Amino acid sequence: MKAARAFDYIVVGAGSAGCVLANRLSADPDVSVLLLEAGGSDAHWLIDMPLGFMKAFLNPAFGWGYRSEPEPQLNGRTLLLPRGRLIGGTSTINGMFFMRGHRLDFDSWRDLGCAGWGYADVLPYFIRMETSWRGAGPYHGNSGPLHVQSIDTAKLLHEPLMRTAAAAGFATSGDLHAEAQEGFARGEVTIDPRGRRSSTSRAYLRPVMHRPNLRVISQALVTRVLIEQRRAIGVEYVANGQTHQVHVEREVVLSGGAYNSPQLLMLSGIGPANELQLHGITPVQDLAGVGRNLSEHARVPIEFVATQPVTFLNELRLDRVALSLMRWKLFGTGTFATQLNSCNIVVRTQPDLPQPDIQLMSNPVRMDAKIWFPGFGPRQEHRFTADAVVLHPKSRGWVKLRSSNPGDAPRVQVNAFGEQSDIDTAIRGIEVARRIYRTPPQSTLTGAELRPGSSRMSHAALVAYVRESGGITQHPVGTCKMGLDPDAVVDPQLRVHGIEGLRVADASIMPTVTGGNTNAPTIMIGENAADLILGKRLAPADV
Repeated sequence: MKAARAFDYIVVGAGSAGCVLANRLSADPDVSVLLLEAGGSDAHWLIDMPLGFMKAFLNPAFGWGYRSEPEPQLNGRTLLLPRGRLIGGTSTINGMFFMRGHRLDFDSWRDLGCAGWGYADVLPYFIRMETSWRGAGPYHGNSGPLHVQSIDTAKLLHEPLMRTAAAAGFATSGDLHAEAQEGFARGEVTIDPRGRRSSTSRAYLRPVMHRPNLRVISQALVTRVLIEQRRAIGVEYVANGQTHQVHVEREVVLSGGAYNSPQLLMLSGIGPANELQLHGITPVQDLAGVGRNLSEHARVPIEFVATQPVTFLNELRLDRVALSLMRWKLFGTGTFATQLNSCNIVVRTQPDLPQPDIQLMSNPVRMDAKIWFPGFGPRQEHRFTADAVVLHPKSRGWVKLRSSNPGDAPRVQVNAFGEQSDIDTAIRGIEVARRIYRTPPQSTLTGAELRPGSSRMSHAALVAYVRESGGITQHPVGTCKMGLDPDAVVDPQLRVHGIEGLRVADASIMPTVTGGNTNAPTIMIGENAADLILGKRLAPADV
């Protein structure tokens, strides 16, 4: 075993929050920072090219290869759980969709006892982290590391859906991150002005890699946090088949995400004592909440035939693909330099709800679309898809150890649709999608309903459909939840209860999942955590 020199801070996981922490903590030249990442380089054209995410997300070379346990409410199906195992983490393989969440999401965290995490508290950190296409203002920044662009919807049939909103009974929003935080809107994505993915690796880490006080070690699997007298004194990791120990002067920060952070805590003796003992691990701190409270946005697909050959399938003709690839490579523009979402629909399915409960991910293409060319093979049918996403699920799952071997994947039970209320919300989402796609002018493009299908109209039939076809959106949070209650793992300063010098800063600390894609709030958590560690705070926003 090799012992390395001590660092002031050790950050475990170079993902959405970890890269932020490495950047912000190492800004002081008198502070030394070590960033450890289990995966390797993110240098790959599929990662750079925005539309490449459809391949990168499921590429086994880029991920951990996790699957859920059989899901009891989904007819025993197991679910793919793609998580990035490379520099940049899942921000390097995700769909780049940028959503902060509703202001009530964060106010609910505050009301649960998480002081300093209300909407007014977190908004300044969202502003600090972004360079928005909208420019500077009370809700946006124009000098942050993360580039946020609007989706180029020129060939994505955005306008028919926007013109349908009012007729279907919904509002439109020019900015879901300002005053009007619901309605039909243009989607936003983390893509830089060169048409390349703006992951946290590219936005936060690469620009500061030259700092002499920052060391990044990739292909390094952290196996446990070293703890003495209830204080974190360092970590142990394996690299190139050799075990290393490195000590810390100030703090260890875990940023492995909702699956890996609780796993590492449990491997280190922090978690439910009875479960740790089952694996021969001596409990250091009995924290029942470690690995509990797993929350995920459940989803259910809706699909329609297009009445005209107008979908994005046209752009997948072989010669057009070749030209689009060349245009992206040379100029960073064109159909491969953006995302596929035609309209970001965030609505309430019942008028008395305080905030939106459904997001419709509306895409002008079938999800199994293939490259084609006239005269070669059968032509695919043009289709529209509109996944209904349950924004505030009540169901909760868990993460447990498979064994005491750090190389074994954790056991994950998402428990998607475990609560009847989530099934009911999804069914209302299906009904909303049906209404929207059957309302002019969108209805002129919408043909037969393929899924769930016109034969499935009753509540019982739709419940069966949810169990057959329902899935998740890959937004896991909550397994090291923040709070002061007995099930909380970290306090509002993200310090692990009962252990000094150890914090968690990633999506696992969210008490509840935000109402939208979770990458942006996870980056905000990294920004906020850095200031908490450094003992400084941005003033709350006056909005």
